[in-house]
Amino acid sequence: MRDRSLPVLLLLALAAVLLVLRLLNAPATTSDDPSTPVQPTAMAVDAFGMPVEGFSVFESTVRRNETFSDLLTPFGVDYERIVTLARDHRDVFDVRRLKFGRPYRVYSDSAGVGTYMIYQPSLASYVVFDLGENPAIRREERSLDVRERTVEGIIEESLYMTLIDQDIHPALANRMADVFAWQIDFSRLQKGDAFRILFEEQYVGDEFFDIGEVLAARFVHRGEDHYAFHFEKDDVDEHYDENGQSLRKAFLIAPVEYKRISSGFTQRRYHPVQKRYKAHLGTDYAANTGTPILATGDGTVTEARYGQYNGNYVKIRHNGTYTTQYLHMSKIKSGIRPGTRVKQGQVIGFVGSTGLATGPHVCYRFWKNGEQVDHRREKIPSVGPIPDAYRPAFSALRETYEVRLKKPITPSLDRRYAELLQTPTALTSP
Repeated sequence: MRDRSLPVLLLLALAAVLLVLRLLNAPATTSDDPSTPVQPTAMAVDAFGMPVEGFSVFESTVRRNETFSDLLTPFGVDYERIVTLARDHRDVFDVRRLKFGRPYRVYSDSAGVGTYMIYQPSLASYVVFDLGENPAIRREERSLDVRERTVEGIIEESLYMTLIDQDIHPALANRMADVFAWQIDFSRLQKGDAFRILFEEQYVGDEFFDIGEVLAARFVHRGEDHYAFHFEKDDVDEHYDENGQSLRKAFLIAPVEYKRISSGFTQRRYHPVQKRYKAHLGTDYAANTGTPILATGDGTVTEARYGQYNGNYVKIRHNGTYTTQYLHMSKIKSGIRPGTRVKQGQVIGFVGSTGLATGPHVCYRFWKNGEQVDHRREKIPSVGPIPDAYRPAFSALRETYEVRLKKPITPSLDRRYAELLQTPTALTSP
Protein backbone atom coordinates (compact mmCIF):
# COMPACT_ATOMS: atom_id res chain seq x y z
CA MET A 1 0.00 0.00 0.00
CA ARG A 2 1.10 3.50 -0.81
CA ASP A 3 2.30 5.58 2.23
CA ARG A 4 0.03 8.72 2.44
CA SER A 5 1.92 10.33 5.39
CA LEU A 6 4.82 11.68 3.29
CA PRO A 7 2.85 14.43 1.43
CA VAL A 8 1.29 15.55 4.71
CA LEU A 9 4.71 15.87 6.34
CA LEU A 10 5.99 17.86 3.38
CA LEU A 11 3.02 20.25 3.58
CA LEU A 12 3.54 20.74 7.32
CA ALA A 13 7.23 21.50 6.81
CA LEU A 14 6.46 24.02 4.05
CA ALA A 15 3.88 25.74 6.26
CA ALA A 16 6.41 25.98 9.08
CA VAL A 17 8.97 27.61 6.78
CA LEU A 18 6.42 30.16 5.51
CA LEU A 19 5.40 31.00 9.09
CA VAL A 20 9.02 31.63 10.11
CA LEU A 21 9.59 33.89 7.08
CA ARG A 22 6.45 35.85 7.83
CA LEU A 23 7.46 36.39 11.44
CA LEU A 24 10.91 37.56 10.40
CA ASN A 25 9.46 40.15 8.01
CA ALA A 26 6.65 41.32 10.28
CA PRO A 27 6.92 44.94 11.66
CA ALA A 28 7.81 45.38 15.31
CA THR A 29 4.87 45.72 17.68
CA THR A 30 4.55 46.99 21.19
CA SER A 31 4.18 44.64 24.11
CA ASP A 32 2.86 44.89 27.60
CA ASP A 33 5.98 43.05 28.71
CA PRO A 34 8.68 45.70 29.29
CA SER A 35 11.34 43.06 28.80
CA THR A 36 10.28 42.60 25.18
CA PRO A 37 12.54 44.76 22.95
CA VAL A 38 10.79 47.05 20.45
CA GLN A 39 12.67 47.85 17.22
CA PRO A 40 12.18 51.50 16.16
CA THR A 41 11.09 52.16 12.61
CA ALA A 42 13.39 54.67 10.84
CA MET A 43 11.62 57.53 9.04
CA ALA A 44 13.24 59.14 6.00
CA VAL A 45 13.68 62.91 6.40
CA ASP A 46 15.14 65.60 4.13
CA ALA A 47 17.76 68.29 4.81
CA PHE A 48 15.19 70.31 6.78
CA GLY A 49 14.20 67.38 9.02
CA MET A 50 10.84 66.98 7.26
CA PRO A 51 9.40 63.51 6.51
CA VAL A 52 9.45 62.74 2.80
CA GLU A 53 7.39 59.54 2.66
CA GLY A 54 3.77 60.16 1.74
CA PHE A 55 4.37 63.75 0.61
CA SER A 56 4.82 65.47 -2.71
CA VAL A 57 7.37 68.28 -2.52
CA PHE A 58 7.07 71.40 -4.69
CA GLU A 59 10.17 73.64 -4.86
CA SER A 60 10.41 77.19 -6.24
CA THR A 61 11.52 80.74 -5.41
CA VAL A 62 9.41 83.73 -4.39
CA ARG A 63 8.48 85.77 -7.43
CA ARG A 64 8.33 89.55 -7.50
CA ASN A 65 5.30 90.92 -5.56
CA GLU A 66 4.22 87.38 -4.59
CA THR A 67 2.50 87.15 -1.19
CA PHE A 68 2.26 84.40 1.44
CA SER A 69 -1.29 83.69 0.29
CA ASP A 70 -0.15 83.46 -3.35
CA LEU A 71 2.30 80.70 -2.38
CA LEU A 72 -0.23 78.54 -0.50
CA THR A 73 -3.58 79.03 -2.25
CA PRO A 74 -2.64 76.71 -5.19
CA PHE A 75 -2.22 73.90 -2.65
CA GLY A 76 -5.71 74.12 -1.23
CA VAL A 77 -4.75 75.70 2.09
CA ASP A 78 -7.74 77.40 3.72
CA TYR A 79 -7.57 81.18 3.53
CA GLU A 80 -8.59 81.39 7.20
CA ARG A 81 -5.61 79.22 8.11
CA ILE A 82 -3.30 81.45 6.08
CA VAL A 83 -4.64 84.53 7.89
CA THR A 84 -4.18 82.84 11.28
CA LEU A 85 -0.52 82.09 10.55
CA ALA A 86 0.13 85.61 9.32
CA ARG A 87 -1.69 87.31 12.19
CA ASP A 88 -0.96 85.19 15.27
CA HIS A 89 2.69 84.27 14.69
CA ARG A 90 4.15 87.56 13.52
CA ASP A 91 6.55 87.56 16.48
CA VAL A 92 8.21 84.41 15.08
CA PHE A 93 8.20 85.44 11.42
CA ASP A 94 6.39 88.25 9.66
CA VAL A 95 5.17 86.83 6.34
CA ARG A 96 5.27 90.33 4.86
CA ARG A 97 9.07 89.93 4.88
CA LEU A 98 9.11 87.31 2.12
CA LYS A 99 11.90 88.31 -0.25
CA PHE A 100 12.00 88.09 -4.00
CA GLY A 101 14.24 85.25 -5.21
CA ARG A 102 14.42 83.34 -1.91
CA PRO A 103 13.68 79.56 -2.10
CA TYR A 104 10.69 77.82 -0.59
CA ARG A 105 9.10 74.37 -0.74
CA VAL A 106 5.58 73.09 -0.03
CA TYR A 107 4.86 69.56 1.21
CA SER A 108 1.44 68.32 0.10
CA ASP A 109 -0.39 65.13 1.05
CA SER A 110 -1.85 62.48 -1.26
CA ALA A 111 -4.86 64.74 -1.93
CA GLY A 112 -2.57 67.59 -3.01
CA VAL A 113 -3.30 69.74 0.06
CA GLY A 114 -0.37 71.67 1.54
CA THR A 115 0.64 70.34 4.96
CA TYR A 116 3.97 72.12 5.56
CA MET A 117 5.95 74.92 3.96
CA ILE A 118 9.65 75.72 4.30
CA TYR A 119 10.95 79.22 3.51
CA GLN A 120 14.66 80.10 3.51
CA PRO A 121 15.35 83.77 4.38
CA SER A 122 19.06 82.86 4.19
CA LEU A 123 21.27 79.85 3.58
CA ALA A 124 21.87 79.48 7.32
CA SER A 125 18.24 79.65 8.51
CA TYR A 126 14.78 78.51 7.50
CA VAL A 127 11.19 78.93 8.65
CA VAL A 128 8.80 75.98 9.07
CA PHE A 129 5.07 76.65 8.57
CA ASP A 130 2.76 73.94 9.96
CA LEU A 131 -0.41 74.24 7.85
CA GLY A 132 -2.40 71.63 9.78
CA GLU A 133 -5.33 71.95 12.18
CA ASN A 134 -3.15 73.85 14.67
CA PRO A 135 -1.24 76.30 12.45
CA ALA A 136 2.19 77.22 13.81
CA ILE A 137 5.51 78.75 12.73
CA ARG A 138 9.00 78.02 13.99
CA ARG A 139 12.46 79.24 12.98
CA GLU A 140 15.42 76.91 12.65
CA GLU A 141 19.14 77.55 12.23
CA ARG A 142 21.39 75.33 10.14
CA SER A 143 24.82 74.56 11.56
CA LEU A 144 27.68 76.56 10.07
CA ASP A 145 31.05 75.02 9.35
CA VAL A 146 33.76 77.64 10.05
CA ARG A 147 37.04 77.32 8.14
CA GLU A 148 40.14 79.45 8.58
CA ARG A 149 41.91 80.87 5.54
CA THR A 150 44.84 83.16 4.81
CA VAL A 151 45.12 85.53 1.86
CA GLU A 152 47.82 88.00 0.90
CA GLY A 153 48.53 90.24 -2.02
CA ILE A 154 49.77 93.53 -3.40
CA ILE A 155 47.17 95.89 -4.84
CA GLU A 156 47.51 97.00 -8.44
CA GLU A 157 43.84 97.71 -9.30
CA SER A 158 41.67 97.48 -6.18
CA LEU A 159 41.31 95.38 -3.05
CA TYR A 160 38.14 93.82 -4.51
CA MET A 161 39.90 92.68 -7.67
CA THR A 162 42.94 91.41 -5.77
CA LEU A 163 40.66 89.23 -3.64
CA ILE A 164 38.56 88.02 -6.57
CA ASP A 165 41.72 87.05 -8.48
CA GLN A 166 42.51 84.71 -5.58
CA ASP A 167 39.00 83.22 -5.41
CA ILE A 168 38.14 85.09 -2.20
CA HIS A 169 34.65 86.51 -1.74
CA PRO A 170 34.86 90.32 -2.13
CA ALA A 171 32.82 90.76 1.08
CA LEU A 172 36.18 90.43 2.82
CA ALA A 173 37.05 93.89 1.46
CA ASN A 174 34.08 95.32 3.37
CA ARG A 175 35.16 93.50 6.53
CA MET A 176 38.63 95.00 6.21
CA ALA A 177 37.17 98.47 5.67
CA ASP A 178 35.21 97.99 8.92
CA VAL A 179 38.26 96.78 10.88
CA PHE A 180 40.51 99.64 9.73
CA ALA A 181 37.76 102.25 9.34
CA TRP A 182 39.61 104.73 11.59
CA GLN A 183 43.15 104.13 10.28
CA ILE A 184 42.80 103.74 6.50
CA ASP A 185 40.53 105.44 3.97
CA PHE A 186 39.75 102.44 1.76
CA SER A 187 38.40 104.68 -0.99
CA ARG A 188 41.92 106.10 -1.35
CA LEU A 189 44.11 102.98 -1.50
CA GLN A 190 47.36 103.19 -3.45
CA LYS A 191 48.99 100.93 -5.99
CA GLY A 192 51.56 98.99 -4.04
CA ASP A 193 49.51 98.76 -0.83
CA ALA A 194 49.80 95.21 0.48
CA PHE A 195 48.03 92.93 2.92
CA ARG A 196 47.96 89.58 4.65
CA ILE A 197 44.65 88.56 6.25
CA LEU A 198 43.83 85.60 8.50
CA PHE A 199 40.05 85.20 8.43
CA GLU A 200 37.13 82.80 8.69
CA GLU A 201 34.77 81.54 6.00
CA GLN A 202 31.37 80.10 6.88
CA TYR A 203 29.85 77.15 5.01
CA VAL A 204 26.56 75.28 5.17
CA GLY A 205 27.63 71.83 4.04
CA ASP A 206 29.90 72.49 1.08
CA GLU A 207 28.13 75.71 0.08
CA PHE A 208 29.77 79.05 0.91
CA PHE A 209 27.61 81.21 3.20
CA ASP A 210 29.55 84.28 4.35
CA ILE A 211 32.84 85.80 5.43
CA GLY A 212 33.29 85.38 9.17
CA GLU A 213 35.62 87.10 11.60
CA VAL A 214 38.87 88.79 10.60
CA LEU A 215 41.18 87.06 13.10
CA ALA A 216 44.33 89.06 12.38
CA ALA A 217 45.57 91.30 9.60
CA ARG A 218 48.50 93.34 8.40
CA PHE A 219 47.76 96.13 5.93
CA VAL A 220 50.59 98.18 4.44
CA HIS A 221 49.25 101.55 3.29
CA ARG A 222 51.57 104.23 1.87
CA GLY A 223 54.51 102.28 3.26
CA GLU A 224 53.14 102.17 6.82
CA ASP A 225 52.21 98.92 8.61
CA HIS A 226 48.79 98.67 10.23
CA TYR A 227 48.00 95.63 12.39
CA ALA A 228 44.73 94.22 13.69
CA PHE A 229 44.22 91.40 16.21
CA HIS A 230 40.76 90.20 17.13
CA PHE A 231 40.32 89.46 20.83
CA GLU A 232 37.10 88.07 22.28
CA LYS A 233 36.55 87.04 25.87
CA ASP A 234 33.61 87.57 28.21
CA ASP A 235 32.21 91.03 27.34
CA VAL A 236 35.27 92.08 25.28
CA ASP A 237 34.96 91.78 21.48
CA GLU A 238 37.31 94.17 19.68
CA HIS A 239 40.11 94.52 17.16
CA TYR A 240 43.30 95.90 18.72
CA ASP A 241 46.59 97.11 17.29
CA GLU A 242 49.95 95.60 18.24
CA ASN A 243 50.07 97.75 21.39
CA GLY A 244 46.66 96.65 22.62
CA GLN A 245 44.88 99.88 21.69
CA SER A 246 41.40 99.46 20.23
CA LEU A 247 41.25 100.19 16.50
CA ARG A 248 37.80 101.62 17.02
CA LYS A 249 37.86 105.39 17.41
CA ALA A 250 35.24 107.67 18.85
CA PHE A 251 34.45 108.94 15.29
CA LEU A 252 34.52 107.59 11.75
CA ILE A 253 36.89 109.24 9.27
CA ALA A 254 34.00 110.28 7.01
CA PRO A 255 30.18 110.11 7.23
CA VAL A 256 29.67 108.72 3.72
CA GLU A 257 31.27 106.60 1.00
CA TYR A 258 32.32 109.52 -1.16
CA LYS A 259 33.77 110.17 -4.61
CA ARG A 260 35.93 113.11 -3.64
CA ILE A 261 36.30 115.95 -1.16
CA SER A 262 34.83 118.85 -3.12
CA SER A 263 35.62 121.48 -0.52
CA GLY A 264 37.68 121.43 2.66
CA PHE A 265 37.64 123.32 5.94
CA THR A 266 38.88 126.87 5.39
CA GLN A 267 38.46 130.37 6.72
CA ARG A 268 38.25 131.77 3.16
CA ARG A 269 36.43 130.05 0.29
CA TYR A 270 34.69 131.50 -2.77
CA HIS A 271 31.07 130.38 -2.39
CA PRO A 272 29.76 129.00 -5.73
CA VAL A 273 26.17 130.17 -5.05
CA GLN A 274 26.62 133.40 -3.12
CA LYS A 275 29.55 134.47 -5.35
CA ARG A 276 31.65 135.85 -2.51
CA TYR A 277 34.46 134.78 -0.20
CA LYS A 278 33.47 133.47 3.21
CA ALA A 279 34.54 130.87 5.76
CA HIS A 280 33.64 127.24 5.06
CA LEU A 281 33.68 125.57 8.46
CA GLY A 282 33.07 122.02 7.27
CA THR A 283 34.19 119.35 4.81
CA ASP A 284 32.14 118.64 1.68
CA TYR A 285 32.04 114.99 0.60
CA ALA A 286 30.69 114.63 -2.95
CA ALA A 287 28.65 111.46 -3.50
CA ASN A 288 25.74 110.19 -5.56
CA THR A 289 22.25 111.30 -4.57
CA GLY A 290 20.72 108.75 -2.22
CA THR A 291 24.02 107.46 -0.81
CA PRO A 292 23.49 106.63 2.90
CA ILE A 293 24.90 109.14 5.41
CA LEU A 294 26.20 107.60 8.65
CA ALA A 295 26.43 108.96 12.18
CA THR A 296 30.18 109.18 12.76
CA GLY A 297 29.84 108.47 16.48
CA ASP A 298 27.40 107.44 19.20
CA GLY A 299 25.19 110.26 20.41
CA THR A 300 21.79 111.93 20.66
CA VAL A 301 20.06 113.81 17.84
CA THR A 302 19.48 117.44 18.81
CA GLU A 303 18.15 118.73 15.47
CA ALA A 304 16.62 117.02 12.41
CA ARG A 305 14.79 119.42 10.13
CA TYR A 306 14.91 121.62 7.02
CA GLY A 307 16.73 124.95 6.95
CA GLN A 308 16.85 127.56 4.18
CA TYR A 309 20.63 127.27 3.73
CA ASN A 310 21.37 123.87 5.29
CA GLY A 311 18.55 122.04 3.51
CA ASN A 312 17.59 118.80 5.27
CA TYR A 313 20.11 118.35 8.08
CA VAL A 314 20.79 116.42 11.27
CA LYS A 315 22.83 117.53 14.27
CA ILE A 316 24.15 115.08 16.89
CA ARG A 317 25.56 115.76 20.34
CA HIS A 318 28.05 113.00 21.19
CA ASN A 319 29.14 114.14 24.65
CA GLY A 320 30.15 117.32 26.47
CA THR A 321 33.05 117.83 24.05
CA TYR A 322 31.96 116.82 20.55
CA THR A 323 29.01 117.64 18.25
CA THR A 324 28.59 116.87 14.53
CA GLN A 325 26.25 118.11 11.80
CA TYR A 326 25.29 116.72 8.37
CA LEU A 327 23.85 119.10 5.76
CA HIS A 328 22.02 119.08 2.37
CA MET A 329 20.37 115.64 2.70
CA SER A 330 17.88 114.56 0.05
CA LYS A 331 15.88 113.25 3.00
CA ILE A 332 16.30 112.47 6.68
CA LYS A 333 15.89 108.79 7.53
CA SER A 334 12.57 107.82 9.06
CA GLY A 335 12.75 107.73 12.86
CA ILE A 336 15.60 110.24 13.14
CA ARG A 337 14.27 113.09 15.28
CA PRO A 338 15.40 115.18 18.26
CA GLY A 339 16.01 112.93 21.26
CA THR A 340 16.78 109.81 19.17
CA ARG A 341 19.85 107.87 20.33
CA VAL A 342 22.05 106.80 17.41
CA LYS A 343 25.02 104.45 17.16
CA GLN A 344 28.23 104.94 15.24
CA GLY A 345 27.71 103.83 11.63
CA GLN A 346 23.90 104.08 11.81
CA VAL A 347 22.17 105.55 8.71
CA ILE A 348 20.66 108.94 9.56
CA GLY A 349 19.87 110.27 6.07
CA PHE A 350 20.75 110.27 2.39
CA VAL A 351 22.95 112.46 0.20
CA GLY A 352 21.21 115.25 -1.70
CA SER A 353 21.56 118.88 -2.69
CA THR A 354 18.85 120.61 -0.67
CA GLY A 355 19.41 124.11 0.67
CA LEU A 356 22.32 126.20 -0.59
CA ALA A 357 24.11 123.56 -2.68
CA THR A 358 25.14 123.20 -6.33
CA GLY A 359 25.40 119.40 -6.43
CA PRO A 360 24.87 116.24 -4.34
CA HIS A 361 27.16 116.13 -1.32
CA VAL A 362 27.13 116.13 2.47
CA CYS A 363 28.70 119.04 4.31
CA TYR A 364 30.11 117.52 7.50
CA ARG A 365 30.67 119.90 10.40
CA PHE A 366 32.52 119.11 13.62
CA TRP A 367 32.47 120.97 16.96
CA LYS A 368 34.98 120.53 19.77
CA ASN A 369 34.23 122.34 23.02
CA GLY A 370 31.74 124.56 21.19
CA GLU A 371 34.15 125.61 18.43
CA GLN A 372 33.96 124.39 14.82
CA VAL A 373 37.21 122.67 13.88
CA ASP A 374 38.66 120.68 10.96
CA HIS A 375 37.95 117.07 11.97
CA ARG A 376 40.66 115.81 9.60
CA ARG A 377 43.31 117.57 11.68
CA GLU A 378 41.99 116.37 15.03
CA LYS A 379 43.62 113.52 16.92
CA ILE A 380 40.56 111.38 17.55
CA PRO A 381 40.78 109.29 20.74
CA SER A 382 40.50 105.50 20.74
CA VAL A 383 37.67 103.91 22.68
CA GLY A 384 40.35 102.46 24.98
CA PRO A 385 43.02 99.79 25.45
CA ILE A 386 42.61 96.10 26.21
CA PRO A 387 41.58 95.69 29.89
CA ASP A 388 44.55 94.91 32.14
CA ALA A 389 43.01 91.58 33.19
CA TYR A 390 43.19 90.36 29.58
CA ARG A 391 46.60 91.79 28.70
CA PRO A 392 48.56 88.49 29.16
CA ALA A 393 46.05 86.54 27.03
CA PHE A 394 46.10 89.23 24.35
CA SER A 395 49.93 89.29 24.27
CA ALA A 396 50.04 85.53 23.74
CA LEU A 397 47.45 85.77 20.94
CA ARG A 398 49.31 88.64 19.25
CA GLU A 399 52.66 86.82 19.36
CA THR A 400 51.10 83.74 17.74
CA TYR A 401 49.66 85.75 14.85
CA GLU A 402 52.64 88.08 14.42
CA VAL A 403 54.85 85.18 13.39
CA ARG A 404 52.59 84.63 10.39
CA LEU A 405 51.80 88.27 9.62
CA LYS A 406 55.39 89.51 9.48
CA LYS A 407 56.60 87.03 6.88
CA PRO A 408 57.40 88.70 3.52
CA ILE A 409 54.29 89.25 1.42
CA THR A 410 54.60 87.47 -1.93
CA PRO A 411 55.76 88.73 -4.35
CA SER A 412 58.54 90.57 -2.51
CA LEU A 413 56.99 93.69 -0.94
CA ASP A 414 60.24 95.65 -1.15
CA ARG A 415 60.64 94.89 -4.87
CA ARG A 416 57.04 95.83 -5.68
CA TYR A 417 57.33 99.09 -3.75
CA ALA A 418 60.45 99.95 -5.69
CA GLU A 419 58.42 99.49 -8.90
CA LEU A 420 55.05 100.90 -7.92
CA LEU A 421 55.87 103.78 -5.59
CA GLN A 422 57.85 105.53 -8.32
CA THR A 423 54.48 106.62 -9.75
CA PRO A 424 51.90 106.13 -6.95
CA THR A 425 48.31 106.26 -8.19
CA ALA A 426 45.32 106.67 -5.89
CA LEU A 427 42.61 104.07 -6.34
CA THR A 428 38.99 105.14 -6.16
CA SER A 429 37.38 102.09 -4.55
CA PRO A 430 38.29 99.35 -2.09
